[in-house]
Amino acid sequence: MPDLLVSLQNVPQPTQLADNIHIELAKPWDRHTLLRWVEQEFSPGWASEVACGLGQHPCKVLIARQDTTLLGFACYDVTFPAFFGPTGVSENARGKGIGKALLLEAMQRLHYQGYVYAFIGDAGPIDFYQHILGAVAVPESLSGGYTPVLTP
Repeated sequence: MPDLLVSLQNVPQPTQLADNIHIELAKPWDRHTLLRWVEQEFSPGWASEVACGLGQHPCKVLIARQDTTLLGFACYDVTFPAFFGPTGVSENARGKGIGKALLLEAMQRLHYQGYVYAFIGDAGPIDFYQHILGAVAVPESLSGGYTPVLTP
Protein backbone atom coordinates (compact mmCIF):
# COMPACT_ATOMS: atom_id res chain seq x y z
CA MET A 1 0.00 0.00 0.00
CA PRO A 2 1.35 3.45 -0.80
CA ASP A 3 1.82 6.31 1.61
CA LEU A 4 -0.43 9.27 0.89
CA LEU A 5 0.20 13.00 1.11
CA VAL A 6 -2.54 15.39 2.24
CA SER A 7 -2.57 19.18 2.10
CA LEU A 8 -3.88 20.56 5.39
CA GLN A 9 -4.78 23.97 3.96
CA ASN A 10 -8.47 23.25 3.29
CA VAL A 11 -9.44 20.33 5.51
CA PRO A 12 -13.21 20.19 5.96
CA GLN A 13 -14.59 20.57 9.47
CA PRO A 14 -15.60 17.30 11.15
CA THR A 15 -19.29 16.57 10.86
CA GLN A 16 -21.60 16.03 13.80
CA LEU A 17 -22.19 12.37 14.59
CA ALA A 18 -25.59 10.93 15.47
CA ASP A 19 -26.71 8.59 18.22
CA ASN A 20 -24.77 10.22 21.07
CA ILE A 21 -21.43 9.31 19.45
CA HIS A 22 -18.64 11.71 20.28
CA ILE A 23 -14.94 12.06 19.57
CA GLU A 24 -12.40 13.15 22.15
CA LEU A 25 -8.78 12.76 23.12
CA ALA A 26 -8.16 9.58 25.07
CA LYS A 27 -7.72 10.17 28.79
CA PRO A 28 -5.12 8.50 31.03
CA TRP A 29 -7.82 6.32 32.58
CA ASP A 30 -8.75 4.99 29.10
CA ARG A 31 -5.30 3.45 28.61
CA HIS A 32 -5.78 -0.19 29.64
CA THR A 33 -9.27 -0.53 28.17
CA LEU A 34 -8.24 1.12 24.90
CA LEU A 35 -5.05 -0.91 24.45
CA ARG A 36 -6.86 -4.18 25.16
CA TRP A 37 -9.65 -3.19 22.75
CA VAL A 38 -7.27 -2.20 19.91
CA GLU A 39 -5.30 -5.43 20.33
CA GLN A 40 -8.47 -7.56 20.21
CA GLU A 41 -10.25 -5.64 17.42
CA PHE A 42 -7.20 -4.92 15.23
CA SER A 43 -3.66 -6.05 16.14
CA PRO A 44 -0.97 -6.04 18.83
CA GLY A 45 1.20 -3.88 16.55
CA TRP A 46 -1.47 -1.20 16.39
CA ALA A 47 -1.88 -1.40 20.17
CA SER A 48 1.85 -0.64 20.50
CA GLU A 49 1.50 2.46 18.35
CA VAL A 50 -1.54 3.56 20.34
CA ALA A 51 0.51 3.13 23.53
CA CYS A 52 3.12 5.54 22.10
CA GLY A 53 0.42 8.10 21.33
CA LEU A 54 -1.06 7.76 24.81
CA GLY A 55 2.37 8.39 26.32
CA GLN A 56 2.76 11.77 24.62
CA HIS A 57 1.68 14.98 26.28
CA PRO A 58 -0.71 16.11 25.06
CA CYS A 59 -2.09 12.74 24.06
CA LYS A 60 -2.16 12.03 20.30
CA VAL A 61 -4.94 9.43 20.27
CA LEU A 62 -8.55 10.27 19.46
CA ILE A 63 -11.33 7.92 20.46
CA ALA A 64 -14.93 7.63 19.33
CA ARG A 65 -17.43 6.34 21.81
CA GLN A 66 -21.11 6.02 22.36
CA ASP A 67 -21.74 6.51 26.04
CA THR A 68 -19.02 4.24 27.51
CA THR A 69 -18.64 1.93 24.49
CA LEU A 70 -15.50 2.33 22.37
CA LEU A 71 -16.28 2.49 18.65
CA GLY A 72 -13.08 3.72 17.04
CA PHE A 73 -9.69 5.36 17.43
CA ALA A 74 -7.17 7.36 15.45
CA CYS A 75 -3.53 8.20 16.13
CA TYR A 76 -1.86 11.27 14.69
CA ASP A 77 1.68 12.63 14.94
CA VAL A 78 2.78 9.36 16.58
CA THR A 79 4.65 7.05 14.21
CA PHE A 80 6.48 9.94 12.55
CA PRO A 81 5.85 13.71 12.64
CA ALA A 82 2.64 14.63 10.78
CA PHE A 83 1.69 10.96 10.20
CA PHE A 84 -1.90 9.82 10.54
CA GLY A 85 -2.62 6.31 11.74
CA PRO A 86 -3.19 3.72 12.72
CA THR A 87 -6.93 4.18 12.83
CA GLY A 88 -9.87 1.84 13.06
CA VAL A 89 -13.59 1.56 13.68
CA SER A 90 -15.16 -1.57 15.16
CA GLU A 91 -16.91 -3.67 12.55
CA ASN A 92 -20.38 -3.21 14.07
CA ALA A 93 -19.99 0.61 14.08
CA ARG A 94 -18.90 1.08 10.46
CA GLY A 95 -21.03 3.08 8.05
CA LYS A 96 -21.94 5.78 10.60
CA GLY A 97 -19.31 8.35 9.57
CA ILE A 98 -17.05 7.62 12.55
CA GLY A 99 -13.94 6.95 10.47
CA LYS A 100 -14.44 10.16 8.52
CA ALA A 101 -15.00 12.17 11.71
CA LEU A 102 -11.85 10.73 13.34
CA LEU A 103 -9.83 11.45 10.19
CA LEU A 104 -11.00 15.06 9.88
CA GLU A 105 -10.50 15.78 13.58
CA ALA A 106 -6.95 14.41 13.41
CA MET A 107 -6.18 16.44 10.27
CA GLN A 108 -7.52 19.60 11.92
CA ARG A 109 -5.30 18.97 14.96
CA LEU A 110 -2.23 18.47 12.75
CA HIS A 111 -3.04 21.74 10.97
CA TYR A 112 -3.43 23.58 14.31
CA GLN A 113 -0.02 22.23 15.33
CA GLY A 114 1.45 24.07 12.34
CA TYR A 115 1.86 21.30 9.79
CA VAL A 116 1.15 22.18 6.17
CA TYR A 117 1.01 18.57 4.96
CA ALA A 118 0.17 15.25 6.57
CA PHE A 119 1.09 11.71 5.60
CA ILE A 120 -1.09 8.64 5.77
CA GLY A 121 1.30 5.73 6.02
CA ASP A 122 0.61 2.44 4.28
CA ALA A 123 -2.90 3.65 3.50
CA GLY A 124 -5.57 0.97 3.27
CA PRO A 125 -8.75 2.56 1.87
CA ILE A 126 -7.05 4.82 -0.67
CA ASP A 127 -10.31 5.87 -2.38
CA PHE A 128 -11.68 6.96 1.02
CA TYR A 129 -8.71 9.29 1.66
CA GLN A 130 -8.71 10.61 -1.91
CA HIS A 131 -12.43 11.38 -1.79
CA ILE A 132 -12.46 13.11 1.60
CA LEU A 133 -9.08 14.86 1.56
CA GLY A 134 -7.79 14.83 -2.02
CA ALA A 135 -4.88 12.66 -0.85
CA VAL A 136 -2.26 11.70 -3.44
CA ALA A 137 0.21 8.83 -3.43
CA VAL A 138 3.81 9.61 -2.51
CA PRO A 139 5.72 8.36 -5.59
CA GLU A 140 8.58 6.74 -3.67
CA SER A 141 6.12 4.69 -1.62
CA LEU A 142 4.63 3.02 -4.69
CA SER A 143 7.63 0.72 -4.93
CA GLY A 144 6.94 -1.09 -1.68
CA GLY A 145 6.96 1.43 1.13
CA TYR A 146 9.42 2.17 3.86
CA THR A 147 11.85 -0.52 4.92
CA PRO A 148 13.73 0.29 8.12
CA VAL A 149 17.47 -0.29 8.12
CA LEU A 150 18.71 -1.73 11.37
CA THR A 151 22.38 -1.51 12.19
CA PRO A 152 24.14 -3.26 15.06
